[in-house]
This record gives sequence, structure tokens and C-alpha cells, in this order.
Amino acid sequence: MSTLSFRWARLHELTALEWHAVLAAREAVFIVEQNCPYQDADALDAHSWHLIGTCDGQLAAYLRAVDPGRKSVHAGTFYAEPSIGRVLTATAFRGKGFGQQLMHEGITGCERYFPGQGIRISAQSYLLNFYRVLGFVEVGDEYDEDGIPHFEMRRD
Repeated sequence: MSTLSFRWARLHELTALEWHAVLAAREAVFIVEQNCPYQDADALDAHSWHLIGTCDGQLAAYLRAVDPGRKSVHAGTFYAEPSIGRVLTATAFRGKGFGQQLMHEGITGCERYFPGQGIRISAQSYLLNFYRVLGFVEVGDEYDEDGIPHFEMRRD
């Protein structure tokens, strides 16, 4: 199995080329592939740790871990825990187990940067089993986020 090389960084620590690669990957997956027009680059990027996974010098996988108390899915309610989101594997790198590697590193990073706080996510409903295997459990009922069914999930 191929492996990823990981880099954790705050937004201000990323080079312009690294950030461009991240935004291009996020747009390709979340806007174009999922046919979901929404504001991807947002204020949360400045309050997040960004995890870039590369393979052969190319961005292969990415996620961001939003600082506790910043992420809101339901109006007026903010996650007390850090929140992993924008989880993606670039099309050319799918089927290699990179999603699991990325999430394991994401969980490890959250435990390092935010010890003892757990993790909360807003998971697309079709990915529930992927996240359950990683120790996440559903919290509440299914809801719509940008036209896509989601569940809030938490990992202690």
C-alpha cells in the first residue's frame, strides 16, 4: 500500500502554491464533483489546522481541523470540540487507502493540538460507516447541509 507524507500547518504557514493546491482540490471535489455551489474558502480557514497529504510530490489528500468553539452547523450552536472537515482524497489517488491514513493522522493531530476534547464532524450520510470504523458515533438526526444529507458525529 502507498503511504502519504503529512504536513500540518496553520494558514499563515502555508506557501501560496500549497494553498492554491488545497483550494483547487477542495473546489474539484466539493463544488465540481458533488455539483454543490457554495462558499468553500471561508473564515474558518484562518482558525484551523490544515493537514496536507502528499504522494510523489502532489497533493493527494487533505482535511482541516477547526479550532474548538468556531464551527457551527446549526444556527447559534458552536461545537465545543475541534471539528474535522473538508476531508478529501484527490481523484487520481483514490482506492489506495489514503482516506483512512488521512483520518488517522487527523485524529492523532487533534489529540495532540486539542488534548482530551474529543472531535466533532458533520459527515455526509453516505460516509457514516467510514467514520464509524474510526470511532465516530451519530449525534441527533439527519439534516441537510448545502443540499446534501449529513449527520453530526462525535468521537470521544
